[in-house]
Amino acid sequence: MSVIAEFRVPSSDFELGRILDVEGITSIELENLVPIGEATVPLFWIHNSTRHSFLESVQRHPAVTSAAEVDVFDDRALVTLDWDANHDHLFEGITESEGQLLSAIGTRDSWEFELRFPDHDALSEFRTHCEDAQISLEVQRVYNPTKPDAGPWYGLTELQREAITLAVRMGYYDIPRGCTTKELADELGISDQAVTERLRRAIVSLVTYTLVQSESEG
Repeated sequence: MSVIAEFRVPSSDFELGRILDVEGITSIELENLVPIGEATVPLFWIHNSTRHSFLESVQRHPAVTSAAEVDVFDDRALVTLDWDANHDHLFEGITESEGQLLSAIGTRDSWEFELRFPDHDALSEFRTHCEDAQISLEVQRVYNPTKPDAGPWYGLTELQREAITLAVRMGYYDIPRGCTTKELADELGISDQAVTERLRRAIVSLVTYTLVQSESEG
């Protein structure tokens, strides 16, 4: 049975984290990893208005061939990075352990990763690889995505449950919306972006523990 693990990794412990180590960026969210030939090109969101200085700094890094904006919105930009993940020990470990990157969000200090592995042995192999490469992993959560005894919270963490419950009560999913993510953030005492990310993870957990589980049983 597959297993999902959530880790926190210091930005200085892997190459991509060091490449994206730029002052002034509130956060960076990995959107996808796109294989192009032998290279793996990441797409990621930059959240705030300092994207121009960010791009200039990243483009000067010796490991980066190029970086460019794909889509630009008022509060964020989607950026592509021409960079070879094969030189990054963290991503090398994910590949060798047959892991799948589900999500990643980083700041100047650390990154949070959500990874899926075929089984616990593969997860152990990944952790051993990171230990050998001197990559510090802080394990936050490990669980089976289709475990029958998921319980009444359907795989949600306490914080995810709090956020999505509040969003429903305040009418965030109503048409028209009864509140904004900013209003939810004020209620929860966290940032607007943190609310968005927490709701996204909550929905993924709910679908994984309900619809995906039902399909596998069927």
